[in-house]
Amino acid sequence: MAIQGLALAAFILAAKATTLVSAASLVTFIFGDSLTEVGNNNYLQFSLARSDYPWYGIDYSGRKATGRFTNGRTIGDIISAKLGIPPPPPYLSLSKNNDALLKGVNYASGGAGILNDTGLYFIQRLSFDDQIDCFKKTKESITTKIGEDAANKLCNEAMYFIGIGSNDYVNNYLQPYLADGQQYTPEEFGELLISTLDKQLTRLYQLGARKVAFHGLGPLGCIPSQRVKSKTGLCLKRVNEWVLEFNSGVKKLIATLNHRFPNAKFTFADTYGDVLDLIDNPTAYGFKVSNTSCCNVDTNIGGLCLPNSKPCSNRTDYVFWDAFHPSDKANEILAEKFFSTLFSGPPSTAPEPSH
Repeated sequence: MAIQGLALAAFILAAKATTLVSAASLVTFIFGDSLTEVGNNNYLQFSLARSDYPWYGIDYSGRKATGRFTNGRTIGDIISAKLGIPPPPPYLSLSKNNDALLKGVNYASGGAGILNDTGLYFIQRLSFDDQIDCFKKTKESITTKIGEDAANKLCNEAMYFIGIGSNDYVNNYLQPYLADGQQYTPEEFGELLISTLDKQLTRLYQLGARKVAFHGLGPLGCIPSQRVKSKTGLCLKRVNEWVLEFNSGVKKLIATLNHRFPNAKFTFADTYGDVLDLIDNPTAYGFKVSNTSCCNVDTNIGGLCLPNSKPCSNRTDYVFWDAFHPSDKANEILAEKFFSTLFSGPPSTAPEPSH
């Protein structure tokens, strides 16, 4: 665990050092779901996983919806600012000849999962496999622009941030009418996710990724969309146990990948404990409400903000913006905690499953 934590610290410290030399030369590629999306699904005409309407974006620059699934910034936006670079644009907003491809791209897509059938009822979304396909096309475009050697160098030196897996539970396994929840035991489903992720991260390595940070899942059993399923309104313990099993499996996979590819640095970034503390002790962080969302939602038809509904009067009181996603203020605290943990104390490690 200590070695894994030190590897993550080294990864981020190297990134920080890079920004001190030249922020303009730092390239980041972001993969994930709605927690890090910045607008890809806006370009998918039939996607039902979109946040391009009020009051999403009310606290973002321009006070308009951008496709981010929160009232303001994502954690990725805040991390980019700390690294001294603008947040990478959504992949689907760029032409294949756009010079912006050379500076980093965000491939994240709301509803996306590790498994291709995750989020199927959203009609259109970019699964993790789709996102890797998009990165392959990005590298081909970069190669055309600057040549093979320079493109390989750029991809090798870039940083890759990945946060995915939440939808594989929330919008797949935990849905009683979908096949995976009927077909697999929790252990079998977790193993399927890890084995699939192994192939996907290996493919990214083959495409040139050498500095990869995978963000573990938070306590999904405590998000508003899951708490409503509890008769007492408390967190769903079994869901959190499955998440801890998944995080533990990813951590082991990361160690395997580092052994398999010694010239790469894969790291596991734990977020579980920080998010759980924020939910369990909201007043310690200046919040008043952590068990429900700021905007009005209908969990029977999803969990996003209902169009034309009014958000809560004081958005900074709420940990959650909608039934799935943290508010801007919560994202800021989590990003700050993530960095302060790395730079002023021993890095955290993934909690062990408790059974």
